[in-house]
Amino acid sequence: MIISLNLHIKTEWLVVFSTEQKQNFYPVKIVKCLVSTFVDGVIDDLIEKDVLSSNEMKNLGKEFTTIMDQSEGLVNTLDQIIQGNKIIMKKLLLPSLQVNSGNGTRARLALIICNIMFDYLDERHGAHLDIWEMWKLLENLGYSVVVKTNLTAQEMESVLKEVADCPEHWCSDSTFLVFMSHGLLNGICGKTHTKQEPDLLATDTIFQIFNDNSCPGLKGKPKVIIIQACRGEKLGITYVMDASETLADTPKQPLQDYSSSTSLEQKCMEKDFILFCSTTPHNVSWRVDIRVSVFINALIYCFQQYAWCCHLEEVFRKVQKSFEIPKTLVQMPTIERVSMSRYFYLFPGI
Repeated sequence: MIISLNLHIKTEWLVVFSTEQKQNFYPVKIVKCLVSTFVDGVIDDLIEKDVLSSNEMKNLGKEFTTIMDQSEGLVNTLDQIIQGNKIIMKKLLLPSLQVNSGNGTRARLALIICNIMFDYLDERHGAHLDIWEMWKLLENLGYSVVVKTNLTAQEMESVLKEVADCPEHWCSDSTFLVFMSHGLLNGICGKTHTKQEPDLLATDTIFQIFNDNSCPGLKGKPKVIIIQACRGEKLGITYVMDASETLADTPKQPLQDYSSSTSLEQKCMEKDFILFCSTTPHNVSWRVDIRVSVFINALIYCFQQYAWCCHLEEVFRKVQKSFEIPKTLVQMPTIERVSMSRYFYLFPGI
């Protein structure tokens, strides 16, 4: 049996709001009220024609209510996105910003150097996961990523000079340089490092290779240096992990160096840098064996959550904030040698 229903919106179903009433109602609620009135009319027609039972009508009414509630939630979500975009566009109009300008015709380059195997130091188990996760992050931010592994200090310096000379920098807007290795206060360990014969790349060497004089293609453009390594052997606090094996990136497992002072001669050349170290001077930087480093994990999470709306330093501060309350493994990432005079926004996906 086929039952035909001719459903019309009756004039008594329509609600006419005065100007004052419209101002007191959120537009979505007005639509919701109109739809609710219309649905009530439809249900009345179905009952009148004996199409559905009373229980079926109740279920149908509940489903309509659920749909309307979910629709309102969707509109609220869209409203939040619109408000977020307004904030972004407002910030884009400020002169004190530096914005990563999306894919376009840019040829942004990033470098990852990760030492995993060493001739005399412990293997950095799980470091390949750090490479993979950082590579994915930088690729998603629009960078072509060069990855080098298991290098001596001299080889790291050669790679840095090679990357600094890349012509792509002239049509780029920024670069990321990521180092992951064992380390000491005065440098990043190469694969042949020993206490008797140090094999260290000084952090200051990175700045010298990429300053405005040595790398003119990146003049006036953000140069972001991230170092995952220890800067000493102190724990900073007496916390120990009982369960899974934990390692530190010192020569016994360690991180990198921070050259603290900038000479007057370098001041004009060393511009638009920011250095983010995984721990404070003299202290270890933790890894959990076969998993991503504690610092790299927090860094990637904060980029994914906040890079769309926060400038780079703010993202780094959110990483620091995640280490504020000491957990089983204690360290505090540090932002150093900041010479960027403008905020740097990445705005992934724009």
